[in-house]
Amino acid sequence: MKFAIVAGFLLLATAAFARADPPPELWFYDAVNLLPDQNIDKLEKLWRRAAAAGYSHVLLTDSKFGRLGELPKAYFDHAERVKKLAAELKLQIVPAVFPIGWSNDILSQNPNLAEGQPVKDALFVVHNGQAKLVADPAVAFAPKVDWKDDVVAIDHGLATVRDNPANARFVQTVTVAPHRCYHVSVSIKTDHYTGTPEVKALVQPPGKELLSLTYNELGVKPTQDWTLHHIVFNSQDFSQVKLYFGVWGGAKGTLQWKDWKIEEAGLVNVLRRPGTPVVVKGYTEGKDFEKIEDPHLGNRPWPGEYEIWHEPPSIKTKLPEGTQLRVSWFHPTVIGGGSVCICMSDPATRALLADQAKRVTALFNPAGVMMAHDEIRIQNQDDACLSRKLTPGEILADNATFCAGLLKGRQVYAWSDMFDPHHNAHGDYYLVNGTWADSWKGLPPSVTVMNWNFGHRDESLKFFAGEGHKQILAGYYDGDVEQVREWKKSAATVKGVVGYMYTTWQDKYGDLEAFARIVGEK
Repeated sequence: MKFAIVAGFLLLATAAFARADPPPELWFYDAVNLLPDQNIDKLEKLWRRAAAAGYSHVLLTDSKFGRLGELPKAYFDHAERVKKLAAELKLQIVPAVFPIGWSNDILSQNPNLAEGQPVKDALFVVHNGQAKLVADPAVAFAPKVDWKDDVVAIDHGLATVRDNPANARFVQTVTVAPHRCYHVSVSIKTDHYTGTPEVKALVQPPGKELLSLTYNELGVKPTQDWTLHHIVFNSQDFSQVKLYFGVWGGAKGTLQWKDWKIEEAGLVNVLRRPGTPVVVKGYTEGKDFEKIEDPHLGNRPWPGEYEIWHEPPSIKTKLPEGTQLRVSWFHPTVIGGGSVCICMSDPATRALLADQAKRVTALFNPAGVMMAHDEIRIQNQDDACLSRKLTPGEILADNATFCAGLLKGRQVYAWSDMFDPHHNAHGDYYLVNGTWADSWKGLPPSVTVMNWNFGHRDESLKFFAGEGHKQILAGYYDGDVEQVREWKKSAATVKGVVGYMYTTWQDKYGDLEAFARIVGEK
């Protein structure tokens, strides 16, 4: 009898041990250019630290993954060195592919694949063999601003802000034509200014809050002499726009503005592909005028980068002097610090994604691969998308299914935000035409979600768990390393959390070991 009782306890203990969850995987994020020698030396030091602290996976991202076919032998020699180091340290490399959202890397191969916003029936007039844009209607700022915050002093066209305790803005309203491209320029001077000056083009949809038509960053330095800055926006369906010049929130130091101007813009960054047609009403390209293209599209200062503004090309033609042309085209939109998004609906995009998957998996032969769909801030604007008659969410779901299929046989990972209804997967998101809802239907349950929705972590964790996904919690974000404790509390309420990732966007690894210790605490 005693033997039976002991045996029973042993069986229960064995069963409990077998059911115990394995310790969470420890990941870290590393964005690195593998081409320079010094970067590999730096990488080795970091990876050795990580391995010593217990990390088992590295999410490796390199802008050059988007153009491996163009790289010299030195790059691949460095990749081999990195692979050998990972094997020695028992680190699993998980490379990131499919940059849908921040797409500049892969757009370097074909800048015309950027998602485009439409310009409709802009007026061009022929003079001396060139057709150039003529504003229709005329557009200009009034001599006086509509209103301003009290802290802004304006004298003879010079706006000055000093040590503003709150918002410091001035506004001008302009009449525009719907579906046209507009360029705003302004000179800015600063002296030890701590705020972030912005120019926003805001509109008022019926029954809704103010909507922004532009998300360009001006890139103003804390101290700079007079410097010309630019934004470009598409008027979409609107005929009136409020231009806000200013700072939201308090700041110290001095900020000055002068020479603010607006003009209707021509063919700057004109896109040329079947899904973004250029149409000149009543005339034929190659017969009545030369091919329309912008030689600076997506290649300044280097391939994959798009200038917000440069002098647009004219239309070269032998049509008679004074001939009026109505021209329609599409242009990309630069968001934030330079982000341009690829069009998911163009067949050429699928070819690029398939090529990237093939090359990256051949280089690393990884057990797992990361799908880098993230912060997709414009979509469903050009003919390639609109002709499908799908919502943005349905377009993304289709693309995610396609991309996951390219990685068949490997563990697939994906960022959470564009598939999370508690994060970015909803309507009214930046310049997206429609809603991202239902995008999550394109993620097979086998995909592990890299969840970085700390602000709504409880709702987000439960949502993805309910969809059958395992999750890795991406924490830190260059902030307080103690944040991961809150992630752990939330993770305890759901099943399927298999790891934590030290996630730095600013190459800050000072808390790498502390993060690992906190994750490992009972």
